[in-house]
Amino acid sequence: MSSSLPTTPATSSDTRLTQLTTWLDTLGLVQVESRRPASADASFRRYFRLDVAPALRAKLGDTLIAMDAPPERENVPAFIHVQGLLLAAGVSVPAIVAQDVANGFLLLSDLGSTTYLQRLDVDNAPFMYSDAVDALVKFQLASEPGVLPDYDRAFIERELNLFPEWFVGKHLGVSMTPAQSATLTKVFEAIIANNLAQQQVFMHRDFHSRNLMFMDQGNPGVLDFQDAVFGPVTYDLASLLRDAYVQWDEEIVLDWVVRYWQRAKAVGLPVNPDIDAFYQDFEFMALQRHLKILGLFCRLNYRDGKSAYLGDLPTVIDYVRKTCNRYIVLKPLARLLDAFEDKVPQVGYTF
Repeated sequence: MSSSLPTTPATSSDTRLTQLTTWLDTLGLVQVESRRPASADASFRRYFRLDVAPALRAKLGDTLIAMDAPPERENVPAFIHVQGLLLAAGVSVPAIVAQDVANGFLLLSDLGSTTYLQRLDVDNAPFMYSDAVDALVKFQLASEPGVLPDYDRAFIERELNLFPEWFVGKHLGVSMTPAQSATLTKVFEAIIANNLAQQQVFMHRDFHSRNLMFMDQGNPGVLDFQDAVFGPVTYDLASLLRDAYVQWDEEIVLDWVVRYWQRAKAVGLPVNPDIDAFYQDFEFMALQRHLKILGLFCRLNYRDGKSAYLGDLPTVIDYVRKTCNRYIVLKPLARLLDAFEDKVPQVGYTF
């Protein structure tokens, strides 16, 4: 869920909204006429905020959130499953107040309307990220194989292939030559090999500033967790600290990565025991995610008509270029981007 995105208005022919309203009416928990958009989403889900019936506010709070997730498009059972895992791990997530799984409707507790993205600044970031890392470590410590889908080679390849299809082909309008395709495949193999060699834990998959809610107690509130998998230990840290929506200076990020690594080692999480190797794992994982995001944001624009994401492409491309220029095995990708965008190569450090 992404509170800072434009919402899609409900139309008069909105049959799902009618269904949702009817269901909410039968529950007797909320004032259905108070319904207003709570946020929009990059998926097919929608969220509405409703006032709780006055007699129940002491028990349920002033407002609740109704989630509309069309069952043919969204996996509500997965949302419920992962919500239980996070809750059991001691992470703040919305409570499920009522459910109609067959129709894809949930009524959830309201974690407020202040995302990390809206509140983060240079002064509060160390404290807010420290809280986020605490929540992440709790979730990772609860990890067990066989509980969530595996983030395996096929999964990673599927994500990476969004980059040539939607960013290179559709957005840049480039048809790669066989030599360019071979170069990209070789870089992808280096990324995949690193990702698959990492230790595996529970992985949120979208652990970033738009899905973390600032809360006075139990900070942060964690949202949008239904796509959780079992995968590389650095993935969620990369989502958090190499965020597509907010960028920090490299030395600050390195400091935060080291702090996570020290904490993870102290509590027995399976992180690489060498900090330099761990940081490389973090960088390769972030690169995989950023290549996926470049394709995903372009697909959201060209296929789904959600153009707001294109504004975040420059941040993501900047991440990609900087990372590729730091590692010899990744440099060919930087040169490919130069060729695609007709840019002069950037000077960078290689180690």
